[in-house]
Amino acid sequence: MTAAQEIPAPEPVLHEDRLDYTPTARSVSLCRRRAARLVAEWGQPHRADEAALLVSELATNALLHGCMRGRLFRVRLILTGAALRIEVSDPRGERLPGLRQVGADDCYGRGLLVVARLADRWGVEPRTVGKTVFAELTVG
Repeated sequence: MTAAQEIPAPEPVLHEDRLDYTPTARSVSLCRRRAARLVAEWGQPHRADEAALLVSELATNALLHGCMRGRLFRVRLILTGAALRIEVSDPRGERLPGLRQVGADDCYGRGLLVVARLADRWGVEPRTVGKTVFAELTVG
């Protein structure tokens, strides 16, 4: 392997937070407020509202489509020098999210459209049990 082919070292983690939530509507507002507060405390107040919205959309999707009775969902925030990564993990790995067409009169179905528009990068990663949906915001 030549120097040009080497994989760059990952960015060091500056801050990280992880908390599990019960699959209830109240948990979405709790994780949204927590994310906004932490991102501001971590020196990124200009990204706090975006982070809160992304957490809210991903947590709502987990609640509606990925949770099971008696199983928690997890919200994890990771700040590096280059990006803020927001992860929401749930136990339903067989139910993968995707962008979809919604009509003007549809009341639901725009969450991932908001995520795709707001995040610099987003996607889904499988886990041993379940999946993680992530969104990243560039910082710096």
